[in-house]
Amino acid sequence: MVHTCVVAGCRNRRTPGTTLSFYRFPRDPERKQRWIAAVNRAGWVPNDGSRLCSTHFISAPMCPEMKEPGALENLDKQEARVEAANALLFLQGQGRPVVGERAKEKEQEAIVEESLSSSLSTDEDEDDECLSGSKKGRFSHTSDSQVNFDDILKALKKENQTLRESVEKMSLSESSLKNDAEKVRFYTGLPNYFVLETVMWLLAPHMDGMKTIKLSKFQQLLLTLMRLRLDLRNQDLAYRFGVKVSTVTRTVHQMVSIMSSTLVPTAVFWPSRAELRKNLPAALRSSHPDCAVIIDCFTVPFEEPVSRGNHQQQRAGTGCNVLKYLIGVAPQGVVTFVSRGALGNVSDKSLTEGCGLLCKLLPGDVVLASRDLDIADSVAARGARFKAAGSYQGDAQASSECSPPANASSDSTSVQRHVDKVISMVKQRYAMLTGPIESAFTSASERTSNLSTFDKIVQVACALNNLCISAAPLE
Repeated sequence: MVHTCVVAGCRNRRTPGTTLSFYRFPRDPERKQRWIAAVNRAGWVPNDGSRLCSTHFISAPMCPEMKEPGALENLDKQEARVEAANALLFLQGQGRPVVGERAKEKEQEAIVEESLSSSLSTDEDEDDECLSGSKKGRFSHTSDSQVNFDDILKALKKENQTLRESVEKMSLSESSLKNDAEKVRFYTGLPNYFVLETVMWLLAPHMDGMKTIKLSKFQQLLLTLMRLRLDLRNQDLAYRFGVKVSTVTRTVHQMVSIMSSTLVPTAVFWPSRAELRKNLPAALRSSHPDCAVIIDCFTVPFEEPVSRGNHQQQRAGTGCNVLKYLIGVAPQGVVTFVSRGALGNVSDKSLTEGCGLLCKLLPGDVVLASRDLDIADSVAARGARFKAAGSYQGDAQASSECSPPANASSDSTSVQRHVDKVISMVKQRYAMLTGPIESAFTSASERTSNLSTFDKIVQVACALNNLCISAAPLE
């Protein structure tokens, strides 16, 4: 761009080969007004393209036309130096007025002399001048101390390494989980990668029919376990795995169905009487040597009412807003039975009689509970006995004045703690069981089994819990 000096009577222009420098007007209002006064043009206002040539500054002789009384000659030499320094400092990106202290005057004079000999004085165009000024101004404060770029480079490398490690920790790849048991426990609830790999090996043959564009088999399993473990919403998982929400929904439902049909029969099963007696905890060997199972009920709230099977009627109250499950726990601390969910207003007796638990009992088996579930007659019909720990169960001829055994209270507390510990363990390991359940999981997914997806999730969570080293034997 060709610039012409705006001083009245000056015809200097920036042409190829010229030794003159051309300066923009400062942005500081006070200094800008003093420059305008020096231009000596009545009513004139500078624009972005206005420039002053270097002949009007202290280090060069002035044009003959400028030698008028009362103009620049009336300024003393020191004030002129300060003005020139301010102009050049502005070009360097400083934008700070220079005060009149002697120490700062010397510093500004040194900057003026250095700047006049630099290429920044002759801006090729307005944009280059701004860019060069910003870069120069960034490091102008280090004129008396050299920047140590080696230290800066080392700091940047260290920060980069920290970021890499942070990204690696958040990575959900198979390799990132392989040697990080804590990460496996956090995302899946399983104790280590070996157990996770075993589950993957068990499920892999049944996953061939699943169609997902971006997710590997391992990622599909990991996504599902994270859904159960952390109760993450589908939108969250879609973002983490870089897929659509519909892909997450389809994957979770399909994987839960596969795990329900393959993993649950392997990990949740009714043990034989011989196996139960062989590993019976010492706390029951004397009091209940024939104990086959300890049962109790737990509930999970859901987001909106559901109607399923014979439970279409919904009564007012909190019972209509929860699903109720009957769980059977072996004395050794593993889950051996889980019913399908029923609306919370169903009685314990109706749930027990309709869930299939009684069909697993053998004559002579003892069923323990921490409270009376009103199922003694139903259990007796199978040739087994129901005992509510802590309540005295005398025979028909016993006198009503008979007192309960001395250890009845301790039995009740021990049995209650045992069941509560197992249920709490499953819910803590897989937070989705704490609810509330989304409505998409409460509808029956298979007409033949009448199981909803959440029924399968409860069974899968119990199966995964049994795979962990977390048995809570009765003490």
